Amino acid sequence: MNIRGCLVPTFGRGLLAVGGVGLLAAVLIVVVPAAAYAHGVGGTGESVRSFFWSGLFHMLGGWDHLLFVAGVVLLAGTVRRSAQMISLFALGHSSTLIVATLAGWRLDPLLVDVVIVLSLVFVGVVGWIGRPRNWRWFAACVVGFGLVHGLGLSTRLQDAGLPEGVWDRLARTVVFNIGVEVGQLLALGLMVWVGSAWSRRVPWAHTRKAAHGVLAGIGLVTAVLLSFGVLDATGEEELTAFGGCQVRIRTETYPEAGTRLPKDFYEPSETPPMEGFGRMLGEHLVVVYYRPDLPADQLSALRAFVTGDERVVAGPAPEQREAFKALNLFQTLLCDDLDLETARKFTDNWLPDTPAEGQ
Repeated sequence: MNIRGCLVPTFGRGLLAVGGVGLLAAVLIVVVPAAAYAHGVGGTGESVRSFFWSGLFHMLGGWDHLLFVAGVVLLAGTVRRSAQMISLFALGHSSTLIVATLAGWRLDPLLVDVVIVLSLVFVGVVGWIGRPRNWRWFAACVVGFGLVHGLGLSTRLQDAGLPEGVWDRLARTVVFNIGVEVGQLLALGLMVWVGSAWSRRVPWAHTRKAAHGVLAGIGLVTAVLLSFGVLDATGEEELTAFGGCQVRIRTETYPEAGTRLPKDFYEPSETPPMEGFGRMLGEHLVVVYYRPDLPADQLSALRAFVTGDERVVAGPAPEQREAFKALNLFQTLLCDDLDLETARKFTDNWLPDTPAEGQ
């Protein structure tokens, strides 16, 4: 019995699940665009181990990344060529993930996300036309898109917060990348398994082209929606009531973490060091911004709140619309008026133990 001859068609038919996954993604884009595109990096903690789980769950929720991988494997058609292409893709995104994170390179999330969804258009159009006769140019494109995917992963990982030390940062980045690769393998395995169950009911010859068409359509529609602001690549789409204020996912980014701040409260006439505030967030503390034109009594009350809590640092923000804004590693609290009671609850919910470790 020719095992290889049976395996290759079954493997190809198994990847028909990409069509079903694509349709599900399309429904998510149309019905709940915010939920469909809010796949930032979260769940990181002090331990290196936590970055593995963060990478794993980020990849399982990264439908654009997974659809590209599935489209490449679907187009490759054989086990050997699929393994080669996915290895090249993994090499590309692993390289830029590690290098960009260590170097502190950041790109506009919107630009990266548009390129990523355009990669779906690319693989969908190529699949619609037919398999390449020369796979070298396609392999080069796969590596190129892998490099872009890695830059996107790096930007989101840095936004989640990393320690300042090079070796600590490297260890967490590598472990995060391992989680990404494991999540990618799990998702591909699931798609092959589901697709194999469908293969007897759905003739392969009539569906491969349609599956690539679905990929191209999803990529094109998503790119247009992102470009025109219908989808928000930053995840800033949802506000939740919290006391007298509102909470959203944190989208503010900071330059490379600097030295420890010499003081906790910066007066209205002073300029707070962004690098230092970035370090405070990385150490899981709370950063506060306030309008410098606050009344004197409110400013005094805010100063007392910040200097009396070793878990909080604060500085003025002249361009800020809200009177008060507080940030932790994952969330942002927005208050139109100074609401120190809500600010205290926000801090306590994030950091129940006081004083903060290392202060």
